[in-house]
Amino acid sequence: MAQPPALARLAGVTELCPNLNLSTSLPKRTDAVLLGMATINQDEPALVGTVPDLDKAYQKAFGTSIAAMATAMGAGAKEGTVTSLPGVDGTRILVVGLGDADVTPDGVRNAVGSGLRKVAALEDVEGLAVAVSLELSDPELIQAAGEGALLGAYRFSAIKAEADPRAVAAVTLVSPVANAEAKAAVELARVIAEAVCQARNWTNTPPNLLYPETFAEAARAALKEQKVAVEILDDKALEKGGYGGILAVGGGSSRKPRLVRMSYAPRGAKAHLALVGKGITFDSGGLDIKPAGQMAGMKFDMSGAAAVIAAVQAIAAAGLKVKVTAYAAMAENLPSGTSYRSSDVLTMFDGQTVENYNTDAEGRLVMADAIARAGQDQPDLIVDVATLTGACMVALGLRTSGLMTNGEETSDLLLDAAEAAGEDFWELPITEHTRNQIKSTVADMRSGGTSRWGGALVAGAFLERFVPEGIGWAHLDIAGTADNPEEAYGHTPKGGTGVGVRTLVALASQLAEG
Repeated sequence: MAQPPALARLAGVTELCPNLNLSTSLPKRTDAVLLGMATINQDEPALVGTVPDLDKAYQKAFGTSIAAMATAMGAGAKEGTVTSLPGVDGTRILVVGLGDADVTPDGVRNAVGSGLRKVAALEDVEGLAVAVSLELSDPELIQAAGEGALLGAYRFSAIKAEADPRAVAAVTLVSPVANAEAKAAVELARVIAEAVCQARNWTNTPPNLLYPETFAEAARAALKEQKVAVEILDDKALEKGGYGGILAVGGGSSRKPRLVRMSYAPRGAKAHLALVGKGITFDSGGLDIKPAGQMAGMKFDMSGAAAVIAAVQAIAAAGLKVKVTAYAAMAENLPSGTSYRSSDVLTMFDGQTVENYNTDAEGRLVMADAIARAGQDQPDLIVDVATLTGACMVALGLRTSGLMTNGEETSDLLLDAAEAAGEDFWELPITEHTRNQIKSTVADMRSGGTSRWGGALVAGAFLERFVPEGIGWAHLDIAGTADNPEEAYGHTPKGGTGVGVRTLVALASQLAEG
């Protein structure tokens, strides 16, 4: 009997995305076409991307043009709206709103994502060939359309004995140009989208299937085709290495913790980027246990590690000339007779001691060990990614991630990368007052403050203590954005989002370019 789909996903076996192609004309087999509607100089909306042969067949079948039919059926230019038109010759036709004709990459990414979500949600369909025709010729817009299409088509397969059929098997971007730059843009879109979908798959996988051991092996499997060295430290190696934070958090579970180290070192790299991801595969809160209603979503607490591993996969697959050393700190936080306690004093990897204030503030402990270890590699920049604090969700909601750094230059670099990737980050401060909140009378520091206020900032101040002096550092708090519990929008599905992957790849690209 074949492996259940979830196990195949963990082994890196399943295909993550539809095939993505570029063409100057509509493919002979096209089951659905996505056209656009945009406003030009604030005038009436105009149809974008009409294919002459398709329009000729439409006029023959219905006595009117596709543009006229779209107008009659209320198709508009409002961003993200999708209107289905009557099909012709077995080809479905959808029109997506693009807003103003002067489109941005993020606008294109979200619009195409909305259209492909609509196609992928059709009932009783399998293996559709979809064409996206929006008259795009700029490589940046072509890449955005490709990413949006593959991300919008993503579906997490239900865990069944037999896998659900894939609604969309192939996507063709119809463009006036098919030169080397355009083809490179399509290939990069495929690489990035596959990485995001891989992160989504891991994030959506239930914790009885994805736990430290299986997650670590899944990372190894995902990277085996790339020039990435992978080292997995088990609990014995962690104990030998003095990783007090990771061992404490994982000590209550029978499924022992892991630390995955990934190294990508291409020739010609002039910059060294270190990435650190939080991989708490399930967070019960430990002895400070969460209420039952807050526990079900805690399979998403490994999203930072998923983003980091997937980003390394994409950076290597794209051949970016930047050295990357990455760490994924994996543990399961459960209560038992071997659990760590509030008020325990832990000795961390770098020798600093921490008075633990709450076992449900476990993420910062595993991240502190991994950040300290990353510092020994002497990178130019350390970026950590974590679903770290509910306080960040209260501050920024479910669509904006938090950013904290130790310098203005690092802030600018990360915000530029996030903008280029189309991911929304907002910078939060770490003040001296915040740093004073983690003073301890029994250890070098406390893992949390003495009050509930500014919890996201206090967590950032704690992590900052483990960054070696002179190294740039950025902390990405994705607690509110890693899981979308609401309705899907743009290219973002319900469930795991894969947030952070695109920003990390964009950052690596910027560093590679110098």
